Amino acid sequence: MSGHSKWATTKHKKAAADAKRSSLFSKHSRNITVAAKMGGDPNPDNNAGLAAAIARARMDSMPNAKIKSAIDKAFGSGSNAAVYENVVYEGYGPAGVAVYVECLTDNKNRTAADVRSAFSHSGGNLGTSGSVAFQFERKGRIAVEKEKMPNEDDFMMAVAEAEGDDYEDAGDDWVVWTSYDQLGNVVKALENAGIEVKGSELTMEPTTPTDVDVNDAKKVMRLVEKLDDLDDVQNVYDTMKMTDEIAAALAEEE
Repeated sequence: MSGHSKWATTKHKKAAADAKRSSLFSKHSRNITVAAKMGGDPNPDNNAGLAAAIARARMDSMPNAKIKSAIDKAFGSGSNAAVYENVVYEGYGPAGVAVYVECLTDNKNRTAADVRSAFSHSGGNLGTSGSVAFQFERKGRIAVEKEKMPNEDDFMMAVAEAEGDDYEDAGDDWVVWTSYDQLGNVVKALENAGIEVKGSELTMEPTTPTDVDVNDAKKVMRLVEKLDDLDDVQNVYDTMKMTDEIAAALAEEE
């Protein structure tokens, strides 16, 4: 029985992981489609927004076939035409943690209702436009696999010469931080220096992180997960300060 129970648990975890992966790819597909359409060119060499969307998708190992399909959808017609728009929602979660939600949707009424429900069922509340945006700073983030650049001193020099703002250890990767408008330039400089970039993205970092205890941190993460599970939601950013204690407590719940 124990073997059967373990197998059932394994299948359940795999199903959950597959569903999460499918949802993630769906979000990337929307992002790629919109970037291709807005840039008016299916070639990422001529469309910086599309290049950034593809780079981000590849960070999550999205297959090339799905990337191509998303690009093709941008230039479809009739029932195959993609009509999405960017919508941002701002609000506060438990313990006063600011939450900034970026969406791509073809139905704003549906998206607004889903996002509002996620906030209200998690002890948070939606705010007005601009109510929390000032608590974040837009930045660029670049990932480089450590095995592709094992010597940290050489990597540090390359980041400095590429005019990256900073870098940090992120497990299997080095993460390079850049200013929002210099992401593309730093990526090109690293690649010209012979460094293979795994992926890059534009992100938002809190300017003044919010201190919370472990219990409130769990509540905040439940809100973030509810939002992230929504198909229309592309990115969720929050100001919660992630301490080692909180990280360990959240890891135990996974």
